[in-house]
Amino acid sequence: QLQLVESGGGLVQPGGSLRLSCTASGFTLDYYGIVWFRQAPGKEREGVSCISSNGGSTNYADSVKGRFTVSRDSAKKTAHLEMAGLRPDDTAVYYCAAIQGYSFCSGYVFQRSPTEFSVWGQGTQVTVSS
Repeated sequence: QLQLVESGGGLVQPGGSLRLSCTASGFTLDYYGIVWFRQAPGKEREGVSCISSNGGSTNYADSVKGRFTVSRDSAKKTAHLEMAGLRPDDTAVYYCAAIQGYSFCSGYVFQRSPTEFSVWGQGTQVTVSS
C-alpha cells in the first residue's frame, strides 16, 4: 500500500519554527515530485511548496517565500518543510502529496486537481499562537 505520513506539526508561538516531515512507505519517492498544501478552517486548500523528483527545482507560494524551505532525502524516502518566522495565518493542516514524474515545479502545480496526485498524506496540524 502506498502511503505518505506527515509528522512534526504542533503548537508554536509567532516567530517560531517547525520542521515538517513527509515519509513514504510502500514506494520510493525518487520518481515523484512532492507538493505541500495547507488548509485552514473555512478556507480553500492552498499550495505552499513544491520540490521536483530530483530535488533540482523548487517553488513556493508568495505567502511563504523567504520563510519556508523545502528539501528531500531520497535515501530516507522523506521530504521536509522547514518553516521559520511562523505567523498566526500559517495555522492550518499541512498535507504532502506525491505527483509522479514531476521533474520541474512550475507555479501551475498548486492549481492541479487533487486526483493528479498519486498519494496524499493524512495531514499534520500546525497552530501558531501566543
